[in-house]
Amino acid sequence: MAEPPAADGRRRAPKRRRNREAEGPRTNRFLVSYNDTELAIVNEAAARDNQALASWIASSALAVAEEKVVPVSNDMKDVLADLVKARTHVSRVGNNVNQIARVLNADGEVTDPQLAAVLGAVQQAMQRIDEATLQLMRERRRRP
Repeated sequence: MAEPPAADGRRRAPKRRRNREAEGPRTNRFLVSYNDTELAIVNEAAARDNQALASWIASSALAVAEEKVVPVSNDMKDVLADLVKARTHVSRVGNNVNQIARVLNADGEVTDPQLAAVLGAVQQAMQRIDEATLQLMRERRRRP
């Protein structure tokens, strides 16, 4: 069945689908068992990604096996969130340093309090990044 043309009258490009036949048919099957709580969790995740449960389980397992996705603990998620915040903070500090350089290049003056504030922000950002990095290293060691 042909798709109706787009509002501007042009034909739509066909939806791309993974060609499973090129990779070979999936003939290997196995049983996966979950308790009620676990089943609710994976059902919710599959629904969130708009996939059938079996398809979601298969694609998730393959993504982990192919190291496209690395599973992390809840603690690690917090550490990663801290790293994202630290990155944002360092970006802002970099912007401040650029502004100071612009003023200095225009023969302007930068006051000691302004310089101290920027250096303090750099120190704080580096400390947060160091702490998050150490936490990641500790978490990495715990994994088998």
